[in-house]
Amino acid sequence: MFWYQQPPRNGLKLVASTSTWMQNSYEEGYSKAKFEISRDNKDHSVMTIKNVTSKDAATYFCAASDH
Repeated sequence: MFWYQQPPRNGLKLVASTSTWMQNSYEEGYSKAKFEISRDNKDHSVMTIKNVTSKDAATYFCAASDH
């Protein structure tokens, strides 16, 4: 699964990717300390944004892939 952030008037930015067989992989500028991702199984994932500030204002998307 892939988690994306889309700030107002900007394009999508990849936050992190997760899979059932490896640890979460965070893109530069994003961290587990801020964007905590849990994945219970192959069909369910939750991203929690900690210590939210106005800089976190965005639309967030989750995308899944079978590969």
